[in-house]
Amino acid sequence: MRHYYKTLLSVYSEMEEKLTKEEGKSEKVNYSKTQMTKLAKAYLQEAKWFHNGRVPKVEEYLKVALVSGAYMMLATTSILLMGNHESVSTKILDWVTNEPLIVRAASIICRLTDDMVGHEFEQERGHVASAVECYVNEYGGSKQEAYVEFKKRVTNAWKDINKEFLDPTTSVPTVFLERVLNLAKVINLLYKHEDGYTNSTTKAKEFITMVLVDPI
Repeated sequence: MRHYYKTLLSVYSEMEEKLTKEEGKSEKVNYSKTQMTKLAKAYLQEAKWFHNGRVPKVEEYLKVALVSGAYMMLATTSILLMGNHESVSTKILDWVTNEPLIVRAASIICRLTDDMVGHEFEQERGHVASAVECYVNEYGGSKQEAYVEFKKRVTNAWKDINKEFLDPTTSVPTVFLERVLNLAKVINLLYKHEDGYTNSTTKAKEFITMVLVDPI
C-alpha cells in the first residue's frame, strides 16, 4: 500500500507540474484528488463488505459501486488534462464533479455492464458481491432476471446521455460532453461481450493493438 500511495502522489505531482507550466497554477488538481479520495473510500467500503461476507441491497451497493467503477474519477481527470483548452474552467470542473446526469449515466453503463459480464469470474477468484449477486439475494430471482433488469437500466442510461446532448439549455460546451461520451464508448467496447479489462486474452488486446501499435 505504501508503494501504491507513493506512486499515486508521483502521478499528481506530474499533473501539478504540467498545469503549472501551462497555466501558471495547479490548484485545479485538487478536483482530481478529491475524486480519487472518494474512489479509495468506495474501495474500502467494498473491502469491508467482502471481509464481513455481506451482500448489500442493490441500491446500497450502487451508491458505492458507481464510485468504485472509477468513471467519475476518470471523467474529472480526463477533462482536467485536456491540455490548455481555454474552456477547462473551475465552472466546468465543478460541473463534472457534481455528478451531472450524463456522468451518472455513464457510470451506470460502466458498472452494470462490467458486473453482468464479469461477476462469475470475479466470484470464483474471491470478490465483493456484484450487482447481480445483490439482485438475486435481495429479490430471490435468477441471474437472468437480474440481467434483464440491468440491461434496461443501461438502455435508459444511454437515453440520458442522448438527452444531455439534445438539451438546448445546457451551458456545457460539447467538447466536454463528448469526452464523457467517449469514455462510455470505451467501457461499452471493453465489456460488451466479455470482461476485456480484467482478462488480457480477450479481443480488447486486439483492439488496443490496432489503435496504438499498428494504426492505419
